[in-house]
Amino acid sequence: MGAEGPANSALTLTRWHLRRLREIYRSAGWPCQDMLEVELLAAGLVERSTAASGHTVLRVTDAGVGMLAQTLAENRATRSDHEALVERVAREMVRAGRIAWRGLSLRAQLPPEDGETAGRWCIAQPDVFSIRNTTVEAYAEPVVHEIKVRRADLLSDLRLTAKRAAYLDLGGECWYVLGNDTRGRCIGAPDEIPLECGVLVLAQNRFTVARIAPRRAIARLPFGLWMALAKATPVAGLDEDSQALLNHHDNP
Repeated sequence: MGAEGPANSALTLTRWHLRRLREIYRSAGWPCQDMLEVELLAAGLVERSTAASGHTVLRVTDAGVGMLAQTLAENRATRSDHEALVERVAREMVRAGRIAWRGLSLRAQLPPEDGETAGRWCIAQPDVFSIRNTTVEAYAEPVVHEIKVRRADLLSDLRLTAKRAAYLDLGGECWYVLGNDTRGRCIGAPDEIPLECGVLVLAQNRFTVARIAPRRAIARLPFGLWMALAKATPVAGLDEDSQALLNHHDNP
């Protein structure tokens, strides 16, 4: 049992190739016999063999396993970069006198489409959601920040108009925060971001406002949103971190 042929270095692997490679690795290896499978076979990432039942099955080759491991490492690094930037934005909101949350799942309403009298409801998951630290509901000024650290992820996200509409339903302002690639270049240009959103870019390790987000007046936050915020844990304030250090020293 061996590889079907030499690896095809000219093949550009897409996320569909990688998804199929993972599916084959996790499954019994039944062939689909489509062009995606043909390309994986030709690249030497998958090989055919005969099972005890006499049926042809697929298995991931050593080269394929290496590719999966490389992709896993890259995804972990991307998640780490993303989480670090999310944390930084959340901290900036706290320093600005706001209360910030990360990783919330919030119910939002989309604008009605043709023939609809009311918009559909969906679950939105903004990277950072924040409100002003105020006792007056009308002054809460909710803001959504969506963080991107990979250009491919940014371009994919920009096609999701419903996702942006959900963010705009939740916040009076919606911002895209653009990180840098491995060469230190910004992953996108401000004019690529829809005009209804603001743009923050990371330049020389500092946030720079590339375009101010239009502010929408929101009379009051829905009760369901208040309940979701009440059940979630906000980002610790700077004074809370200091108090934790004091408690640590007081109680060795």
